[in-house]
Amino acid sequence: MRAVVIEEPHKLSVSQVPDPVPGPDDVVVKVAAAGLCGTDVHMLAGEFGPTRYPVIPGHEFSGEIVAVGSAVTGLAEGDAVAADPAVYCGTCHFCAIGHGNLCEKWGTIGITVDGAAAEYVKVPAGNCYRLPDTVALRHAPLIEPLSTILRGFDIVGPKLGDHFLIYGAGTMGLLYLQVAQRAGAASVSVVDVNEDRLAVARQLGADAVATSADHLTAGHPLGWQVVTDCTGNVRAIEDGLTRPIRGGTFQQFGCAPDQEMARFSPFRVYNDEIRIVGSMAILHTYGRAVEMLGKGVIDCETMITHRFGLDQYAEALRTFELGTGRKLQIVPNGPVD
Repeated sequence: MRAVVIEEPHKLSVSQVPDPVPGPDDVVVKVAAAGLCGTDVHMLAGEFGPTRYPVIPGHEFSGEIVAVGSAVTGLAEGDAVAADPAVYCGTCHFCAIGHGNLCEKWGTIGITVDGAAAEYVKVPAGNCYRLPDTVALRHAPLIEPLSTILRGFDIVGPKLGDHFLIYGAGTMGLLYLQVAQRAGAASVSVVDVNEDRLAVARQLGADAVATSADHLTAGHPLGWQVVTDCTGNVRAIEDGLTRPIRGGTFQQFGCAPDQEMARFSPFRVYNDEIRIVGSMAILHTYGRAVEMLGKGVIDCETMITHRFGLDQYAEALRTFELGTGRKLQIVPNGPVD
């Protein structure tokens, strides 16, 4: 089969590789679409520590099962599925206490084992979710990023009527916006330097948008109950850390380069009882994300803007880095309904 391969940092190829063969507990999925993620950019740049090179990227994906392992039950060839990409050891301290997303041998399809930027991908059957009739294959790759948003909300635990400030109107910021609205936010404000993205945030119902949080403080002079960075940009993070209301929460959701550091005021964290929380990947949220997408919580057509073939993967990365569009997809086997 043909696949994108990140050979090592800064080295990318589209190559012929062996077709995946399912083990007893696996299925092989013919990939319909695979979402491009900021993590993929960090992997190519050598900025995401867990990456195991060489690897086929692609951890947000959907497709049709074409082969089933001998021990698999409940799934069959022809089933339309999406898959939780998480691969945990199940035996370490963190897995034993129910925090598999912090697994000491943390693994993810498309990061530590071969992923879906390929014609076919091998997936543990237990990670697969049959798609509801209301979810199209082309929309289903949004389930994975949505499931990470739900994990973020599980950690923050917002109250009804909280005011949210989101940094970043890319895919993750716009998903966060839509979930916050459903979670009972009193208001959701969005900051981004890209005016086109801010227009989409406004279209999706943001109460206020601006290129700087300084332009939003008149409506929130004390700050916001929940401030979330969805950019991974250190300057945005440093600004965001100054914005929670006393007793509020700052969430680091965006993936920053693993070598970078941010500055903040420890005194303010102490004196204002600011809670700072991270959010790592997925934990018991993928199935809920399947159901939420099936219920139409997310405006999928607005979220997905570009589709590229395997040979256009480098172009897709450049498009992502330029901030053009929203969710970009790779379609290894041609157009998908």
